[in-house]
Amino acid sequence: MIILVASVVLAIGVVIYGTSLFQTGAQQEVITIRGVSMWVNATNSTGVGWGAAAIRNSGDKLVSLDIIQVRGTTVPFINFYVEKNQSAVTVENYQSQFIHTTNDRGGKMKDSTAYTGLSQCPAGGNTVRIDLDGIGTKPSLCLKRITGPVSLNPGERLIVYFRLPDGIVSSIDSGTAANVSIFAGKTGAPITTIISNP
Repeated sequence: MIILVASVVLAIGVVIYGTSLFQTGAQQEVITIRGVSMWVNATNSTGVGWGAAAIRNSGDKLVSLDIIQVRGTTVPFINFYVEKNQSAVTVENYQSQFIHTTNDRGGKMKDSTAYTGLSQCPAGGNTVRIDLDGIGTKPSLCLKRITGPVSLNPGERLIVYFRLPDGIVSSIDSGTAANVSIFAGKTGAPITTIISNP
């Protein structure tokens, strides 16, 4: 009797462990990256450059945006400005062509001159306020500066603008190609984009 009970308990344990392994193995980390853009300030000799991208968690596991590299140089987190509020990162905004608004003297991207729906986005040094269609139908973006990885639940989207470390690009790079690598944990890829002038 004891041997029979022990065998049943062992069999149940093996089935539960096997099911757990199967479920864990079936879950995937996958991100979709689109709209990668890069700009260089043609009149600034220090090489002020910015980039933007839209990222969606297309898998079924939580992922965190943690690496953006341009030409092999990692962009520090403090240079990331992220909007992940899903009411702002609509499908329409996610699929938009990103814009560059111009830089101030310190190289920070300026707010849009016209925007809608930004009452919850205060002006200041830690935000960039951008409306992709001016005073139009698309919700405005309140891109907030971050200090570490940004998590995305399955199905969630974000838009990130990022300032390149000075000197990675220069004014003569306008019109040339550059590799931008974007990763969230184990998933991501390098993408080639053309650097343009704002």
